[in-house]
Amino acid sequence: MESTRTLPDKIFLILKGLGMGAANKVPGVSGGVVAFVAGFYEEFIYSLKKVNGKAFKLLFNGRFKSFYRYINGRFLSLLFFGMIVSYFSISKILDYLISYYELYVWSVFFGMIIGSIYYINKDFKDWNYKTYISLSIGILIGIGISFLNPAKENDNLWFVFFCGIISVSGMTLPGFSGSFILILLGNYVLLLVDSVNALYDSFAEIFRGDFSFYNNLERVRMLKVLGAFTLGSITGLVTFSHVLSYILKHYKSITLSTIIGFIIGSLGVVWPWKKTIYKLNKDGGFLFDSTGTKVVKNYKRFIPELNIETYYAIGFIFIGIIIVLALEWYGQKTRKIK
Repeated sequence: MESTRTLPDKIFLILKGLGMGAANKVPGVSGGVVAFVAGFYEEFIYSLKKVNGKAFKLLFNGRFKSFYRYINGRFLSLLFFGMIVSYFSISKILDYLISYYELYVWSVFFGMIIGSIYYINKDFKDWNYKTYISLSIGILIGIGISFLNPAKENDNLWFVFFCGIISVSGMTLPGFSGSFILILLGNYVLLLVDSVNALYDSFAEIFRGDFSFYNNLERVRMLKVLGAFTLGSITGLVTFSHVLSYILKHYKSITLSTIIGFIIGSLGVVWPWKKTIYKLNKDGGFLFDSTGTKVVKNYKRFIPELNIETYYAIGFIFIGIIIVLALEWYGQKTRKIK
């Protein structure tokens, strides 16, 4: 795989990582959908599957090059590099856009999910009673999750570890939004905003030669929370990849039809015309995180009014669809060249 990957392919892989990382940060959007539409989902799952006992044996024996090749290291490192950069850059931009242009952002994502459904469904021909049942189950689960109410914040490290395992589902299961699951678990702000900002602030102070954060009990607590969340995410990523690689190999049609159902069900979460309820402070004002984004408490949907904003939003839905079709066109062109 690596010998056939050109420099433009590597650059686009980093860009795909940027898109996947940004999607994972946004409630209602699944990074796995980006992987699916961009055409690297199965390679992503099978590469993660290679992080197993044999890989660790190569690593502990000092055979680093063999370990790197065995786990498809170039692919994973470029992809995760894009995700990390996205976390501290594009995702910040998304926070701003959602705060000030919420309707249009959700419209683009809504259009991208519609385009993703078309993309996945157009090449899927194995429709039978089993796949129709799987499709229905996927839709029901996706819709059901979108109507659940959030829990309260919980910083217990074992619960945070569990959150990491669950939240990573958005990367491995297209249609399942890991960040939206974190909202339901009550820990979205704690794990994707406060702890990440604590890490960013700590690195900034270290670069200035200031190590005083070690005496800041709140900062240390946040870093411990982020550490537990990261370990849980890695555990979930590797575990889910082994399970998914097995079912993709043995039950591919049922798996794909269920994924299509998940994605269809997730449309309710990113419905652009939703009334958002925000957490309020004691004075009745909005609570904001450190990026200036209002802290979401719950969603309730409503029918859009016919006004200029609605027409703009419909236009952005079409933009989202065009983005996915452009990715599909690029993927087909790349495969023909190879």
